[in-house]
Amino acid sequence: MWQPRKKEWEGGGKSKLEHKVLKLPPELVAVPTAPPSLEVLFPSRSDPGAEKVTLSMQARAQEVQAENVTVAEGGQAEINCKLHQYDGSIVVIQNPSRQTLFFNGTRALKDERFQLVEFTQKQVRIVLSNARLEDEGGYFCQLYTEDTHHQIAILTVLVPPDNPLVEIKEQAVEGGEVELTCSVPRSRPAATLRWYRDRDRKELKGIGSKQENGKVFSITNVVRFRVERRDHGSVVTCEATHPTLRGQRKETQYVLDVQFAPTARIHPSQGVMREGDTLVLTCDIKGNPRPTDIKWSRANDSLPERALTEGEVLTIPSLSMLDNGTYLCQVANKHGRSSDQYVLVVYDPGAIVEAQTSVPYAIVGGILALLVFLVICVLIVMVWCSIRQKGSYLTHEASGLDEHGEAREAFLNGGDGHKRKEEFFI
Repeated sequence: MWQPRKKEWEGGGKSKLEHKVLKLPPELVAVPTAPPSLEVLFPSRSDPGAEKVTLSMQARAQEVQAENVTVAEGGQAEINCKLHQYDGSIVVIQNPSRQTLFFNGTRALKDERFQLVEFTQKQVRIVLSNARLEDEGGYFCQLYTEDTHHQIAILTVLVPPDNPLVEIKEQAVEGGEVELTCSVPRSRPAATLRWYRDRDRKELKGIGSKQENGKVFSITNVVRFRVERRDHGSVVTCEATHPTLRGQRKETQYVLDVQFAPTARIHPSQGVMREGDTLVLTCDIKGNPRPTDIKWSRANDSLPERALTEGEVLTIPSLSMLDNGTYLCQVANKHGRSSDQYVLVVYDPGAIVEAQTSVPYAIVGGILALLVFLVICVLIVMVWCSIRQKGSYLTHEASGLDEHGEAREAFLNGGDGHKRKEEFFI
């Protein structure tokens, strides 16, 4: 605790205060406050009590003031030192390493990134261009008067993230699980990473981690999910947010490459083929990786000599009835095989036939299946009813024989039997 120094002498049996030297500590000089009042007790040698003296001290006004600054790496920062009651004394600006940047407006350190843009009786303003992480720290604004006054401007350098880097652990395959890793190698403070999927930006839950490397952070986020063939070509987005981006975000999109077994579908050029027509069959192939080895063949026979095969297209000009048969398209990749067939029927030029399409055959097949099912159900019901009816007839027939036998016995027994007959019929 700071205490004022005093000098005391005795005279006339009383304690007197001759002279007091009060020197304010730096913290009172640097901070403007209202004039304080201090109560100091000076003990007397003759009086066991104490003599109470009240002192009023007027603190000197703050003569230099500095403001803290925050800047993004590579950006521009302004360091301001405001002067109060400046009388032309020496002003020195120093960097965090206590190297003098400017001495009374004159450059002292050869670093062209620091520029003195203003030096007046009220303010000294320095501009730092292309701020670096090593520029961070306290910059000293010092004013040399009777006493040295200084203030420190704290420069904080933030490191914005670059665009995230997205990597896949292994090739995605239909029915399997895919693992994606999003990383930002440098940021300060640590950036926040999020995953989104497709255009509706459905958020995916990932597992994040960070590692501190000196003053910066390395951030990673890993997400895992199951994929199907319908996910091939869908977009997964990794988004990075950071205070330096001011509400904006940096993101990287990753297009899923899902591999799956192929499928083959044959499409003819027309429905009804007649002699002399040209048949063009196209094998529609879907698969990833796309099959490159496409094989055309005819069941139980070879392709006509006139047939031309170019990848997924088979062409047979000048058709004849000898070309009738079942034609097949077969494809394969490392995940599986697939094939489709087309039955060729060549008609006479004057024949009247309906166009062959896959839709009518499907409808007819469905109707026939339904009819067969209904017939089977009707037969089952009829058999069941017949069995029940036959069983009921046999039961009633046996009951009728008993009744006739009793009636015949009553008739033969005469009057006595009449009563029994009545009782029977009752």
